[in-house]
Amino acid sequence: MVPINKKLHKNTNHKLSIQISLSGLSFCILDSDKKVITSLKQIEFDKKLNPLEVLDYLKETFRVDQALNQSFSSVCVLHTNELSTLVSKDLFDENALADYLKFNSKILKTDFIAYDTINDMVNVYVPYVNINNFVYDTFGAFTYKHFSTVLLENILFMEKKGKSTMVYVHVGLNHFEIVVVDQGKLILYNTFEYHNKEDFIYYILFTYEQLELNPEQHQLLLLGDLSKDSDLYHICYKYVRHVDFGAPPNNYKFTEEPSQNHSDFVILNSF
Repeated sequence: MVPINKKLHKNTNHKLSIQISLSGLSFCILDSDKKVITSLKQIEFDKKLNPLEVLDYLKETFRVDQALNQSFSSVCVLHTNELSTLVSKDLFDENALADYLKFNSKILKTDFIAYDTINDMVNVYVPYVNINNFVYDTFGAFTYKHFSTVLLENILFMEKKGKSTMVYVHVGLNHFEIVVVDQGKLILYNTFEYHNKEDFIYYILFTYEQLELNPEQHQLLLLGDLSKDSDLYHICYKYVRHVDFGAPPNNYKFTEEPSQNHSDFVILNSF
């Protein structure tokens, strides 16, 4: 039975984006007419949860958060996990989705597998189906993507006229992603779990070494959950000469300014 849609209305100018991970949730509301972010919230869990526990947390958040209990013209869900892989569009076969994932991700036979298209690549991934079902029951039709799709789309957009090799590191809760782009072309994308600053810098320097990049020459741009006061920034600055923060390509205003422009890169660029 198709649920009665009470909250998704095209005559409103508010859009909602939700980023889901097993370590936390993020919510962003955009007034698309005024290009103003009216709400931007992050919830970090005390420990890594399972998808059923995350769903319970999400339901409770919708119950108590008044900002989420309004009409939206569109809703987007971003699935954040390591269960994804990139495939060349020339080699992609929609009937072989599980084969692309099974060599580098632990998947079950019952897992639903989806994919996004990024230029000449296809991002194959496992979404949280229980989360999608709840959002559909709540809002009706919505869109969903893997968070790395938004990350890669926006970095490639920023670097489309690039003349050099750039290394981007996006920091999340207990994980980070490395994106290397050379003259606008994607060279590498990978994701790593880390537990301390030593893990963090090890994977970065290992990437530099494997791609024969020079830490004295090739710039490192940081995005996500870190600041100049963090241990992660200081250890990067110790081993890489040119370290800076990436600037988000959006041009939104905020009812409440975020502490750092680079912190919510993915969700702010998901609309």
